[in-house]
Amino acid sequence: MSRGQLRRMAQLARDEGFHVRWQEARGGRGALVRTLRELAPLLRAADRVIVGDPFSRYVQLLLTLFGPRRLTVVDDGTATMEFAAQLARGERLVRWHRRGSRGPRELVLAPVSALARRRLAPTRRRSVEIFTSLPVEPPPGTTVTPHTFAWTRARFGPPRLTRGADLVGTSLVETGVVDADRYTKAVADLAHAHGATRYFAHRRESTEKLHRIAVETGLEIVRPELPLEVIARRGPIGRTVVSFPSTVVHTLPLALEGTGVKVAVCEIAPEWLRENVSPRARGFLAGVAGTAALEVDRLTTRATPAVERLEFG
Repeated sequence: MSRGQLRRMAQLARDEGFHVRWQEARGGRGALVRTLRELAPLLRAADRVIVGDPFSRYVQLLLTLFGPRRLTVVDDGTATMEFAAQLARGERLVRWHRRGSRGPRELVLAPVSALARRRLAPTRRRSVEIFTSLPVEPPPGTTVTPHTFAWTRARFGPPRLTRGADLVGTSLVETGVVDADRYTKAVADLAHAHGATRYFAHRRESTEKLHRIAVETGLEIVRPELPLEVIARRGPIGRTVVSFPSTVVHTLPLALEGTGVKVAVCEIAPEWLRENVSPRARGFLAGVAGTAALEVDRLTTRATPAVERLEFG
């Protein structure tokens, strides 16, 4: 799903007049080495380099080959918040849902991650910019440029609004944070409470889980071919969009500004979390929901084991 969305976004870039070069780093044996070899000269000569996911091992490997003069991190995923915080504290780059212990793979790649972190930090010879719609504190020496979704609003829509609500899925089950049974029950209760008919799946959600949700809730499962901000702007979209803590509670209010769509975030109840979830992950999820835009409604759960009553905060 990620690759499919990237290909469609690449076509949108071509439609806007940009030249796009597609490089397959996962194309079988030797593909990674070939990609690094072909891209290194281009990156060394570039005046500005823009990267998406600073936690990506592929991005980190590329950063070991050159020291960019001007670097922009453009990633409106929630990982941006953690990246900015870790960069400011001088910590190694670890995704928020990962546990603290290092496995053999992490130990082997530790020197790569350490060098990449240094290449992502500003110096006298390197400027670093974070382009995001998320609320992040600029690490010392960096610049944060707000992403307002102005191009998305100008390029698409306004959307046609349906009478019902839409739910936005999350991959918290797949990342080992939320219990699958609790999640499915919460989705069913949210759909019932808001009259939702569609479930927009996250690109990393498993087919098995989505099938279960469809069978047990009756929701139509939608696999977006483009990022949800573009899909929502093109429409049709529900008058209410309900999401669990994720990027969209920050981005959708910007993309759908002036359309009358109400965005709501359903907080993750403590009893939904799996037993081995770290305190860091718990705090991060609470922070994503708590820092959502002021116009986003907060749905709080007041019952166990799932959502039996929802209240707007």
